Amino acid sequence: QRRSLAPSQLAKRKAGDDDEEEEWRRHPTTTRKRQKPVSEAESGECYRSPFRKPLAPLTNRPHCLDSSQHEAFIRSILSKPFKVPIPNYKGPLGLRALGIKRAGLRSPLHDPFEEGALVLYEPPLLSAHDQLKIDKDKAPVHVVVDPVLSRVLRPHQREGVKFLWDCVTSRRIPGSHGCIMADEMGLGKTLQCITLMWTLLRQSPDCKPEIEKAMVVSPSSLVRNWYNEVEKWLGGRIQPLAIDGGSKEEIDRKLVGFMNQRGLRVPSPILIISYETFRLHAVALQKGSVGLVICDEGHRLKNSENQTYQALNSLNTPRRVLISGTPIQNDLLEYFSLVHFVNSGILGTAQEFKRHFEIPILKGRDADASEAERHKGEERLKELISIVNRCLIRRTSDILSKYLPVKIEQVVCCRLTPLQAELYKNFLKQAKPAEELKEGKISVSSLSSITSLKKLCNHPALIHDKCVEEEEGFMGALDLFPAGYSTKSVEPQLSGKMLVLDYILAVTKSTSNDKVVLVSNYTQTLDLFEKLCRNRRYLYVRLDGTMSIKKRAKIVERFNSPSSPEFIFMLSSKAGGCGLNLIGANRLVMFDPDWNPANDEQAMARVWRDGQKKTCYIYRLLSTGTIEEKIFQRQTHKKALSSCVVDEEQDVERHFSLGELKELFTLNETTTSDTHDKIKCRRCVNGHQVRPPPEGSDCTSDLSQWNHCADKRGLQDSVLKAAWDAAVTFTFHHHSHEEQRGIP
Repeated sequence: QRRSLAPSQLAKRKAGDDDEEEEWRRHPTTTRKRQKPVSEAESGECYRSPFRKPLAPLTNRPHCLDSSQHEAFIRSILSKPFKVPIPNYKGPLGLRALGIKRAGLRSPLHDPFEEGALVLYEPPLLSAHDQLKIDKDKAPVHVVVDPVLSRVLRPHQREGVKFLWDCVTSRRIPGSHGCIMADEMGLGKTLQCITLMWTLLRQSPDCKPEIEKAMVVSPSSLVRNWYNEVEKWLGGRIQPLAIDGGSKEEIDRKLVGFMNQRGLRVPSPILIISYETFRLHAVALQKGSVGLVICDEGHRLKNSENQTYQALNSLNTPRRVLISGTPIQNDLLEYFSLVHFVNSGILGTAQEFKRHFEIPILKGRDADASEAERHKGEERLKELISIVNRCLIRRTSDILSKYLPVKIEQVVCCRLTPLQAELYKNFLKQAKPAEELKEGKISVSSLSSITSLKKLCNHPALIHDKCVEEEEGFMGALDLFPAGYSTKSVEPQLSGKMLVLDYILAVTKSTSNDKVVLVSNYTQTLDLFEKLCRNRRYLYVRLDGTMSIKKRAKIVERFNSPSSPEFIFMLSSKAGGCGLNLIGANRLVMFDPDWNPANDEQAMARVWRDGQKKTCYIYRLLSTGTIEEKIFQRQTHKKALSSCVVDEEQDVERHFSLGELKELFTLNETTTSDTHDKIKCRRCVNGHQVRPPPEGSDCTSDLSQWNHCADKRGLQDSVLKAAWDAAVTFTFHHHSHEEQRGIP
């Protein structure tokens, strides 16, 4: 049996036990019973190990120090600063204590001195004396845009956000809290307004939110787009409430819940709603107040008499922002309605505005005006612009040259086919619309004649039913159609523009992976496009007024995907011309012109937008020598006048003299371009540009934007060259920002 060799055990075995130890050593294998050890208490002895030091005796009396030693000891403790026991720790050093209000000046939500910070408000500098007197709890602070947004804002957008904030906080016009965001399409108006909303909802110079809630009212097709944009730029920081459908009870419940939200942390501070839904449920929204209202595509409010305008105007909301890329399409009274909505009273009442501004300006623009009337009109126009520009910001798409690829816009004049020319002349002989004009007024039959001629320019199939019924102007016209003609199939060779379109699509499909957007004012024309696509086996999608709002958003998203197989997107300019983002395509064909240039501009801006990576080609097809060229000439004239704030929308008779109205109903078969003939171009020889225009002059003030005129020799677009021999007679070109891009 082994014996312990531990010091404590060895000490127990004293000299008296030597015999037992010797016995154990002699008989190590003998089994013996272990005896119970005798405790120290029983033995009366206190054992102390020689290997342990005795403990010092403890007393309850503290060690006494004199006061100087004690003070020195405490000072040594307090002189050592606190250090976080984490290697290389660089976080806050515990300056903020939980449950304790911080002393000192209030601080802004974001650092105004950070590189790239967008500061909307800077407190006035105070002298040292004023700083001593100021109440630290009331000192204003910087208002700084959230860096998450300021990092993605472009320079013109930063300027726009500052302008919007100054307007809605009454810093530009004391007592007025509204403005009009009139940037052209594609400049990021939505992002600027989202930045404004987020800033107002989070901060102000008073170190608290400026507003509790905001409302966005938009066309129904853009409700989902606004929701997606808020999610895109703000992520999970905010939860907007988008209402684009549902039962009346469900919508009312949501609106009442939105209006009843209060406090610093409102769960859903942004409401996105369509104009139609707002008008039907305006009562629920008028029971409280909303800090900010943003009206997208605000030119809908041009008529102060309609229900939507009156419902919005009755809201308890001083801060109002109206978004419109084309606000100058309206006449003076309509323009007054827009300005009056955002800033009531800055132009006076409607009667005062008419007396002080409208009548003198219109008299001054009259061709028979005296010199005094013209001078007075110019003075009143300058006065009007100076007032309006305090609450209106407008930048052109020239700014996009730094961020987007080149846009090449081409007006393509297409000759009529023999069938179209015969039908056109036959109609003018029978209907005699020019003779019905009296004193420059357009009758109902004259308007009908304009529509018939426009449809005939698109394709004879669109007026085939009228020929069958032998309506006025089309008697005997059915005999002009080919034998066995049927509208069930599309025949491109019967229309000059359709023939050119067929070539454009075929060459684009076979030589590139580009996608094409086809735009028309008539759903009947979209029907022809569908037949053509089925014939050629092109995959396509179509968006017109019959499509539901939810489905529109889905097909746009699918078409923009690079992996989508659809080649063509057919678009009705009346249903989807505003706000849609179709950057999946980089070629767009405007098949027919609209009287209002703003409608065409809106439709053509669908592809040349943020996110576009390819060179964009815009083809505006016109039938040579027909009413379509007259419409185009009127468009360019109206756009040249838009800087004067005076313009009309779809009001033909105010724009045209009696002679001009009669000219609508003529056909010039001998020209390659009636428009080019009228501008007396000095830089072209036989229709081909051979030199730049003389210094100090251009083709014409109305058409100076078209910086290239060309016949086939001067054409550079390979897609259009293929269609030239078929029906093209002449083109006008406009390269976007060619001076910056170095395009010859």
